[in-house]
Amino acid sequence: MNSPTRRQFLATGVAATGALGITSALSASEKSPLIQGKAEHVISIWLGGGMGQIDTFDPKAKGDPQGKKAGAYYDPIDTVVPGVQLCQHLPLMAQLMDRVTAVRTVHHDVIDEHAAATNRMNTGRAISGTVTYPSLGSLISHELGSLSEEAPPYVLIGYPNVTRGPGFLGAKHGYLYLTETGRGPAGLSRPDGITPERQSRRERFLSSLRNTNDSTRVEKLIDYDAAIQQSLKLSGPEFNQAFHLDGEPDDLRNRYGGEFGQRCLLSRRLVERGVRFIEVSHNLNFLNGAGWDVHNSGIVNQHKLIQEMDTAVATLITDLEEKDLLEKTLIVITTEFGRPPEFDSGGGRGHQGSAFSCVLAGGGLRHCGAWGETDEVAKKIVSNPVSVPDFFATVCAAVGVDYTRNLYDGDRPVPITDMGQPISSLFS
Repeated sequence: MNSPTRRQFLATGVAATGALGITSALSASEKSPLIQGKAEHVISIWLGGGMGQIDTFDPKAKGDPQGKKAGAYYDPIDTVVPGVQLCQHLPLMAQLMDRVTAVRTVHHDVIDEHAAATNRMNTGRAISGTVTYPSLGSLISHELGSLSEEAPPYVLIGYPNVTRGPGFLGAKHGYLYLTETGRGPAGLSRPDGITPERQSRRERFLSSLRNTNDSTRVEKLIDYDAAIQQSLKLSGPEFNQAFHLDGEPDDLRNRYGGEFGQRCLLSRRLVERGVRFIEVSHNLNFLNGAGWDVHNSGIVNQHKLIQEMDTAVATLITDLEEKDLLEKTLIVITTEFGRPPEFDSGGGRGHQGSAFSCVLAGGGLRHCGAWGETDEVAKKIVSNPVSVPDFFATVCAAVGVDYTRNLYDGDRPVPITDMGQPISSLFS
């Protein structure tokens, strides 16, 4: 028998390596089958500034700001889930915790800079000098699109910035930004002098320009053009009906509460029209002068923020449930980091990324009230740590997005959740 040539030897080696890789992949797949939920929408509530877990969803024994004794600022209360407590200013949520899971062991290593931590909690990654990563909203928009041709996939009710943007996915996977809850986005509303006939003439003219010199168009311009096309489609009266909150019963609007509550009500109306991902910001500084960033005396009126969140989110949960939308809609509450149990010189709290709470509700998950455990002052994780990629993977899995696959920045593969793994216990 002749000895194999070098080329034959290399070919055999490559084939064997390939077979081994396939076998390993199949083995890994068999060990960890893909988790896929059945939710269709995400309402993401952003608590800008850093919600203190020890004063909200992970209460501990009370501390003393004057005596500099570490601990909670408020008393705890029981919930409908045995063994799970919340802060005293979340009484409505306490009655709904069988539809909710407070993930108490989220963690990252960014604590001193709000912008970097906000980026981490919206993109799932550290800031990179070479890649602009997409936000979670843009990821889900890219993977799933909207549920209706008459609705955008991604609406932002809050503060637009690059951390909420599409990154390398391109402009067509960006957000539609809302400036007021009482009417549609200003950029989509035609001036009074622009009649439907005049708008049609404009669109015909734009179409003629679009069809000329097509060979010179580049990908980014095509993406931008797609965004313009979508904007024109959404400028009509049908989608803008979503913003007519005065069509809702007065008692329901009153139950939702003030501006933040009206944003939550609008998010439910957007879900009904097929929007896939809605972010609602709740960092309204005028309630306590500091928002959720409660250094020094900002903590004195922190309870006003907590009470407003309790009223609005509890009403959103029950409203979605009454309309048979809660199982289809995952509510997510996130913040850039938590707060330490120690009090600063002014009686407030600093920043803590080592352990903090994010919240999941609805979305067809098997809720348990709370997931993960921290120590006696909510500073260190005791069991079931959840990284930011793990949290992203849980959200992706809930809406049926493959959290194991790669996206591509040009020809560079980018794992969609930075190799995160879902909290499998939340899926039946």
